Amino acid sequence: MSSRGPARADAQEPGAHRALIGAIREALAAAGDPERAAGQQRYMKSAMPYRGLTSPVLRATLKPILSATAYDLADRGTWEATVRALWDEAAYREERYAALAVAGHRRYRSFRDVATLPLYADLSRTGAWWDLVDDIATHHVAPVLLADRAGATPVVRAWAEDDSLWVRRTAILAQLPAKAETDRDLLTHCLEVNLPGSEFGSEFFIRKAIGWALREFAKTDPEWVLDFVGDHELSPLSRREALKHLTVADVPG
Repeated sequence: MSSRGPARADAQEPGAHRALIGAIREALAAAGDPERAAGQQRYMKSAMPYRGLTSPVLRATLKPILSATAYDLADRGTWEATVRALWDEAAYREERYAALAVAGHRRYRSFRDVATLPLYADLSRTGAWWDLVDDIATHHVAPVLLADRAGATPVVRAWAEDDSLWVRRTAILAQLPAKAETDRDLLTHCLEVNLPGSEFGSEFFIRKAIGWALREFAKTDPEWVLDFVGDHELSPLSRREALKHLTVADVPG
């Protein structure tokens, strides 16, 4: 089941921008749709309730708040503390989506580097569900990895063998947007240590991630993917996903 998510924490995150957090919570509450919220919670199998915002409404609600100069996060410490507070203290799932919106906002691009990877690992570990983890992997970790291969690759490589299946999923999916810039050695490692027989190799979300990573990279290098599938024992799910859009004719002659 989806991450439980705590109620409001008694001990607040020191250094967080409380005015920004308050404005976000107030706006989410005002834009909510209780009827939709119940359906969202059921669909996502989430123990944490929803406010009932669609994705477009969520983006439109957050945009003016995150762009307002009154809510600028002036330094890296305040930015990270605010992200963590929104996340850790979330009473509604949209507050975690808002935390990721703050983390990824263009104003704070300079803060997103290798030093931020421990934050993303923590969010993946505690988010513990695909909607949050996949966003973290593809929109937050992936840009750091592409920008600083030397610094980020060892971190992502270690994540592939983490004690959390969700951190492992983050590592497997972290190169989805990389296309021709994919590090094949890193991808090979992240896949091989999570194949059947590994600690989480039988888990659906790992098997699905392996198939997804291979299917996406097949758009760039189908021959490499066909070779990988041929050389490794994949779960039926991973194999099916990896080969979903491939035939032998896809291999360059």
